[in-house]
Formats: sequence, structure tokens, C-alpha cells
Amino acid sequence: MPRRPPPTDKPSALDAPSEGVLIRAENGDVVTWDETGLTLRLSDKVLADLRQRLPLPAPRQDARALGDIDAWNLRDQDGWLFFDARFDPALGPRTYRRSHAGGDIVAAAPGPLLGLFAIGGQRRAGFISRPPLFAQHIVAPGDDIGAVGLEGTATAQSTAKLQSVPWSTRETLLAECLLQDRLAQGRALPLHLCRAETDGSTSVYDLPTGLAFANLLTAIDSGIAAARSLGTRLSVPAIAIDFGPEDRQCDAPTLAQGLRALMARLEAELIRRDIARPVFLLTAEAGTARDTTHPAIAAHATLSWRPGPHRLTIPAPGYMFEQTALGRPTDTARARMARMDAFALTEALARRDWHCPTFLLAEAMDNQIRVTAQAMGPLVLSDALSPGPALGFRLTGTTARITAVTLAEDDPKALILLTDACATGGTLHYAHGAEPSPGAAGLPPNRGGIRDDWKADDPAGGPPLHRWALPAILPVWGA
Repeated sequence: MPRRPPPTDKPSALDAPSEGVLIRAENGDVVTWDETGLTLRLSDKVLADLRQRLPLPAPRQDARALGDIDAWNLRDQDGWLFFDARFDPALGPRTYRRSHAGGDIVAAAPGPLLGLFAIGGQRRAGFISRPPLFAQHIVAPGDDIGAVGLEGTATAQSTAKLQSVPWSTRETLLAECLLQDRLAQGRALPLHLCRAETDGSTSVYDLPTGLAFANLLTAIDSGIAAARSLGTRLSVPAIAIDFGPEDRQCDAPTLAQGLRALMARLEAELIRRDIARPVFLLTAEAGTARDTTHPAIAAHATLSWRPGPHRLTIPAPGYMFEQTALGRPTDTARARMARMDAFALTEALARRDWHCPTFLLAEAMDNQIRVTAQAMGPLVLSDALSPGPALGFRLTGTTARITAVTLAEDDPKALILLTDACATGGTLHYAHGAEPSPGAAGLPPNRGGIRDDWKADDPAGGPPLHRWALPAILPVWGA
């Protein structure tokens, strides 16, 4: 009888599995196999790294995910969805991005994220009820606060997100002007981060310890985090300081020193964050309809020629801009202020001079006063702002009165003020100490009629822009 084969527990080749899992994680299979070999599942982080190192094609995306916009050429990169679109006919097709985490669309702009910030009193918190031009190039921290800030009502929280700006502030208007100039010159259009923080401080020495300062630092930290997510860095070209009549405690010298201390503190905070010192922008105070002798006028005048070791630029005197009865700029004035800010900042960043005529010396001889100015061009006499027959000059501490103002024949940057008596020992005021006119809108009572020969058109079609002389208070010396 034939012998039977011994039993075996080994499965036959026909019974062997054709696929399986070698390594499994909580979020799925990591290494699997089949008859063709091993399959390795790579993480999103590894894939992103490979796309940076190798020319791997990005996964195709559907433009409908962006909403009803004219977009094409979608691609994924480093947590962002990049695409081409036509938002503004004036700009034509450009590249934009939106975070996979959500949020608003921003420009895929070259270079660093540029922070335009401001700190001051409630006057700075105003805005124009329209979104900015270049909307995808002008954004705010994505904390649902906007570009105006919290106005000292609460504490802001840092965020790496960015969001569009629904209203136009001095900072967004400044960004608009800078972008318009670059567009006209065929230059790159960067991304601007804008935020103004204000509070109710009644002393310049309270400002660095208040909510406005703390929230401004939070906005800067948000800019650093947002720039990191964009794959770039934060640069801060300018911080505007808007604090003057709000101070009810300091005299002029103390206020000037407090503003220098504020700039030093801001510089220290930026340096601690590895950010270079900014240009500080300050519109020279000219008072309001009710207060024409506030110490801030003299303090700002002092800073114009003695700013300390800071990059302080004064784009214009406040008397050339319309204000409300409460002393706040009108919408028209905000746009004109931003245009002057843009001119001054552009020159300052290029390490070129920008300064309005600044009166430095008043010398009396017989019945005339010679006033010498620092100016970038020859002085011009003008009644465009209706400054009165003395063009904004007045005398105190003497019985002498100004009867005429003329240009010096031997110096294009000097004036001759004719008087009815010798004014030695008196004080000469320019755009300072005028008779108050309560409740009047328009230009403040402190106005002047001296400027240099620089001129620029107002893009909104208003009166031409000039570099008007800064307010001044000078002792009249004997020649």
C-alpha cells in the first residue's frame, strides 16, 4: 500500500496574502507592501521640503475654492495657496496667496513685510469710510481689530494671521501713496502692515506705560509672526507719533524731552526684536481753534531742530490742513497729510534731506527784524492760507508792531520784518498765539504765509502741496 505524505502546517503559495501593512500610525498606514514592493506615505512637512529641494509638481487646485474671482494657475506651497488673479484693472494680472488655515487674500509681494505704525492720542484714531486702494497690498494683523487699533479699551492678542482693511487710516493712506509712487516708477509693490494704537493718556510720560504702547508692541509681534509665516521678515520703515494737545501736564521743554524718551523706548523695543531703527514721523503741532498756545506747539518746534539721536522727520506743519471744531483732521486733511508723509518718508529712507523752513534766529536793528531760516530752497511769501498782513508773525514783550514782511535781498533764506519801533528784547512768534476762534472749522487760527519753492500736486485735485514753514517762538536779539 502506498505511503501518504506527512501533514504540514505551511500554507501553499496560492494561500499567501498579496498585500499588507508593515508600520501603522494613529492617523493611518505608514509603510505598506504588495506584490510590486513597498509603499511609503510621506508627511505634508516632508513633501513641502521636497518641493523646495526638487522641481516636484504641486497638486492641482480648483479655483472655485477662492470664490467668485478671476483666478487661475493655483498651486500649493508651504501652507499657502498661490494663484494668479486680476483684482485691480490698473495693476493687471498679479500673483496672490491665501493661507490654508483661512483668512483674507494678500499679495504675493517681494521683500520684507513693511510695518507702518502710529501711536498717540485719540486724534489719531480717525479714518475714512472706504477701503484702501491696493487692497491686497495693505493689511492689518488678523485679530479682527483693523488698522485703527483698540483705542485703549482692551488688550490686543498676538496673531500670525493677516486680514484686509475695511477703512482708510493715516497709515493705510500713507501706504497707498507709497504704492502709487512705486507703481508710477515701475518698481516692485511690497506688502504693508498698518496699525495705529491710541489711548487716553494725559501726559507723554504716561504713554509708554499705557495700553496704546503695549498694544503697539503686540501689533509689531504679530507682524513678526505673520512675516515668518510668509517666509520673510518684518521691517518697520516708519512709526508716526501723534501726541500734543492731549498732554495736560507738561510744559514745552518737558514735553519735548518726553517725546525723545518715547522715541528711545520704541527704538529699544525694535532693536530687542532685531528690527532696525525706524523713521519717526511727526506733524508739527499748530494748535486748535480754541487753543493756540498749547506747549506742544513749542515742543514740536524745538524737536524740529533738536530731535536728539533719532531719525525724526517733520513732513509738514499742522496749520496747512483742515480740522474740525474739535481739532481733528477732516477726511480731506488726512489724505493730504498722508501725501506729505509719503514725500518726507521717501526722502528719509533714501537718506536725503527733507525739512520744512525752520526759523532759527531773529535779530533787531533799528526798525526791522532780520529772521534767518534753515530751508531747502528760497523762501516764498504767500497769502494762500489767509495768514493776515504779517504773514503769521506777531510780537510780544515789546510795544513794537510788525508793519511789513519782505524777502532779504542778500539771502534767499532770510526775511526782513519792518516794525514801527525797535523790537529788541521782545519775542517773535510765527503761527503761534493767534486769537482763538472757537467752533470754527477749516484751518486753525495759527497760520503762516512762508514756504519754500517746493510744490506738488494734490492727487485728489485740491490746492497744491507746499513745504510751509514750521511754527516758531524766537527771542529777538539786538544785532
